[in-house]
Amino acid sequence: MTQENSRTSRVLPKARITKPRARSAAGVREIFTRFRTANPEPKGELDYVNPFTLLVAVVLSAQATDVGVNKATRKLFEIADTPQKMLALREDVVRDHIRTIGLFRTKARNVIALCEKLIEEFDGQVPTTRAELESLPGVGRKTANVVLNIAFGEITHAVDTHVFRVANRLRIAPGKNVLEVELGLEKAVPAEFGRHAHHWLILHGRYTCKALRPECERCLLYDLCDSPDKRVA
Repeated sequence: MTQENSRTSRVLPKARITKPRARSAAGVREIFTRFRTANPEPKGELDYVNPFTLLVAVVLSAQATDVGVNKATRKLFEIADTPQKMLALREDVVRDHIRTIGLFRTKARNVIALCEKLIEEFDGQVPTTRAELESLPGVGRKTANVVLNIAFGEITHAVDTHVFRVANRLRIAPGKNVLEVELGLEKAVPAEFGRHAHHWLILHGRYTCKALRPECERCLLYDLCDSPDKRVA
């Protein structure tokens, strides 16, 4: 072997990129069993009064906090809890109500366009399929999954930054993008936990398994976690 080939053989293993190994089915079940024991009925943190206001709230929550959205929509939903009432307010009034939220101008425009389409194509009702929901202005796959799960009780996995982080750190559904993680969760999460799975993951990522400083010392999954981000006490 030449000196050049010898050098190459030494560096190749270090350059190899491997996908993290998914956790065993028994391990995933243990994780969600603990989540359920600690919080049997997890709830989303957006305020809403019906499927329509839930849809609007989720659209507004992009790049915004749930707390911020709730403050902005409290008075809005009191006077406009249907597409017809929201459309009657006009875009400028909706914009004034939500101006404390990031991208409020674009979001107000989307809310009005969304209402127009709901009235014209869905008789003012929130549709119940992912494809129909994604046809609405401002609605992507994650928003559709949230609405299907919370409003209509379907087992869906809405992957936001928290879910993406936790699913990878705990090796429940390792993936390089949100769709990979979502499809991985569909396969990995036992059906009995499916209804609440994304709520548990969001809450865990938001309050315990944080991005920069995970609070590992109080994590109920500490003994199961082997993430390189784990902070050892």
